[in-house]
Amino acid sequence: MNDYQERVNQVCAHIDAHLDQKLSLDQLAEVSHFSKYHFSRIFASVTGRTPFAYIAQQRLAQAATYLRESPLPVLEISLRCGFESASNFNAAFKKYYGQTPTEMREQARQDRNISQSFRNLDEVAAAPFRYDQTVKHSLLRRVWQMQATIEELPLMEVAYVRHVGSYLETYRAWAKLGMWAAEHRLFPPGQSYIGISLDDPAVTEEEECRYDACVTVPEGLSQTDTPPEIQFQTLPGGLYAKFYFYDTTDKLALLYQSIFGNWLPDSEYDPDDRYCLEFSMNDPAQDPEGKAKVDLYIPIKTRA
Repeated sequence: MNDYQERVNQVCAHIDAHLDQKLSLDQLAEVSHFSKYHFSRIFASVTGRTPFAYIAQQRLAQAATYLRESPLPVLEISLRCGFESASNFNAAFKKYYGQTPTEMREQARQDRNISQSFRNLDEVAAAPFRYDQTVKHSLLRRVWQMQATIEELPLMEVAYVRHVGSYLETYRAWAKLGMWAAEHRLFPPGQSYIGISLDDPAVTEEEECRYDACVTVPEGLSQTDTPPEIQFQTLPGGLYAKFYFYDTTDKLALLYQSIFGNWLPDSEYDPDDRYCLEFSMNDPAQDPEGKAKVDLYIPIKTRA
């Protein structure tokens, strides 16, 4: 069992022992000793579920066990399993199991053999995601086997436009940034265009996801009299693992999945507390196949 699996197992054990309490991503990341910026991606890559999905399923599985094997009132069961109200518990339970808590308890009374059947279902639902047994996508298999280039990046001063909403609509930010950059003749190869996904869409509502469309700026560029949507920031330097991507942009999430689920655990590195950087190497609209060329930089540190 690799180190990443062991650390995720520690998180799962912590969740199982505290199902009646509020659990935050920051708290779980601290238990795992992973970077809070990358914890949810690692957890999902190892288990096949987001942390919140795992918590919800474990709470419902525990509730089902109480209903089948104890005389506890439904309200007390809902509280013991971390639900804030009986109505929320009932709705979540019926959506997951296809019957209400009361219906499950009555059915269990009529046929005690159903207890083992549901326990088997719960165990299947909780089985960890096995990349090598389930993944079929050729891109993931290629990335799984590829070697990263380890590079040291310097500090970079950038201008950026922030987009809040679906990552499928980040072109709006790029359009605004592109017009401003053209006015100041900020073109490749002298300057780099970098995308930064600030939130993991697996755990953040789509309309709340943040994305920065950035362009590096030369020293001495005036920051006065700029449009209000143009902002400036310094991107931290440091050690990064570089991966090459050439495919349609909707498959970029598969690259992240493979890196965090397979390359990193088998490497000598952990993800560091910096954001991933997506260096745009072409304009997909001008590509014959509509594909994006991206140099993806994953912030890393040597594993202790």
